[in-house]
Amino acid sequence: MRLLRLVAVAWWLQLKMRSRSAFDGLLSLLWPGFFATTIFMMFRQGDASGPALLSAAVGSSAMGIWSAVSTTAAFALQMERRQGTLELLVLAPQPFALLLVPLTLSMATIGAYSMVATLLWGRIAFGIDISIADPAAFVLAVIVTVFAIGMLGMLIAISSIRYRTAWALGSAIEMPVWLICGFLVAINDLPAWVRPLSAVLAPTWGVAAMRAAATGHSPWANLGWCLLTAASYGVIAVLVSRWMVHSARANATLALS
Repeated sequence: MRLLRLVAVAWWLQLKMRSRSAFDGLLSLLWPGFFATTIFMMFRQGDASGPALLSAAVGSSAMGIWSAVSTTAAFALQMERRQGTLELLVLAPQPFALLLVPLTLSMATIGAYSMVATLLWGRIAFGIDISIADPAAFVLAVIVTVFAIGMLGMLIAISSIRYRTAWALGSAIEMPVWLICGFLVAINDLPAWVRPLSAVLAPTWGVAAMRAAATGHSPWANLGWCLLTAASYGVIAVLVSRWMVHSARANATLALS
């Protein structure tokens, strides 16, 4: 219960801080509109039908969550370093990885706004019939996808702790991940060597579960794989964080100065 309270309080604090950030706020407000408008116009030009447009709406809405996490997560610890709080996080009595979970989950939660905005924009501006066959399963799939993307963001944040230009790393992986995960392009249409990469990325299963719930198919298998891959990110992040913190202490490189 203490750990859950720690995560909940820190998540709420990070969420309030990021909701007042000009960068994160502007990104969350404008990015979904750009994504959705471009994607819907492309699908309209291809004479896509209702189910295809619904699938595009779900995929583009998930892009907003991933975009809110990718660059920001990679740059999160750089910001802590600039503010002089990274050392305090490392010295805290709780595991370092656990302190990063609320940080990246808050980013993914803000990105969830992008999903709502994208679906509403598609309905109002483009007249797309956003009819969810299984609303309860769809909401659960959204929650699991937000959690999975947050865990992936945590792994990215820890892995880039000693990379001086981590924001560039986050920007570089933004587009490849949503492409490989099948947000807009069917995974079967990708080269064969890419598909194993899709299988180890949790957003692949999360978006598949959301689409299944929206179209009336069973999302439970995809949800299970999504949770499994997200949990594996957590285990890897804990191991990497321990190694990174030990190396930074031994070599006095935590501050990169």
